[in-house]
Amino acid sequence: MSIENLSSHKSFDGWHKQYRHHAGTLNCPMRFAIYLPPQTAQGEKVPVLYWLSGLTCTDENFMQKAGAHRIAAELGIAIVAPDTSPRGKAVADDEGYDLGQGAGFYVNATQAPWNRHYHMYDYVLQELPQLIEASFPVSDKRAIAGHSMGGHGALVLALRNPERYTSVSAFSPIANPVDCPWGQKAFSAYLGEDTSKWKDYDASLLMRSATAKVPARVDIGEADEFLHEQLKPQALEAAAEASGYPLQLNRHPGYDHSYYFIASFIEQQLRFHALYLEQ
Repeated sequence: MSIENLSSHKSFDGWHKQYRHHAGTLNCPMRFAIYLPPQTAQGEKVPVLYWLSGLTCTDENFMQKAGAHRIAAELGIAIVAPDTSPRGKAVADDEGYDLGQGAGFYVNATQAPWNRHYHMYDYVLQELPQLIEASFPVSDKRAIAGHSMGGHGALVLALRNPERYTSVSAFSPIANPVDCPWGQKAFSAYLGEDTSKWKDYDASLLMRSATAKVPARVDIGEADEFLHEQLKPQALEAAAEASGYPLQLNRHPGYDHSYYFIASFIEQQLRFHALYLEQ
């Protein structure tokens, strides 16, 4: 479990650091970022929020644009942000921004050539937390969150593994990927044309049949250009109503899909997670 430190920057009396390691799950090197709040310098083990980013992003977007460090420092929460896909010359890719490198969709690919590297579901669920908990002063209390494609990933991981996470949140998630162009393109490539294999990665379908439940918060911008064609929050809302899922879905007039939206409400999401991480 050797890791290489790439950079370190002090922030709100904590530290933002980047690391690289070999990911056995993905069969390639991977980079991740971690924010360690000041409490860790005093020997305290802190809980972790795993943040999953969206299409075209890396580990850097959230850490640099969301303005989350100040509140994470106050609350004593570490934040871990992995890259959004495997990368490298030997890793399969596509000319489109919405498939291949930068677009892992947090699934375990079953179709060639993607199945050699694209196992982001297992990486985020198992390998990365094992590495984080063995290498840093953190506890095994975990929450998960994400944006857009990463919001899809966060919801799916929490819905399928409720025992692993205290809470889940998402900004502008792809809530019903089996019924939108982004999801259909990615799932066809990664999982094959048998659409029955897709349901395990659709948050709306999973939430509709969920029995074990994790507190969930979703924030949607009503001026999001992808709202109706790609995100489909109404499917998630209907699923929660059908199963009695504890979903708090907040609509925000005037906000779009950008990090301006995330920065505006990241404090509310972090405080939401703190309520459950402290229990």
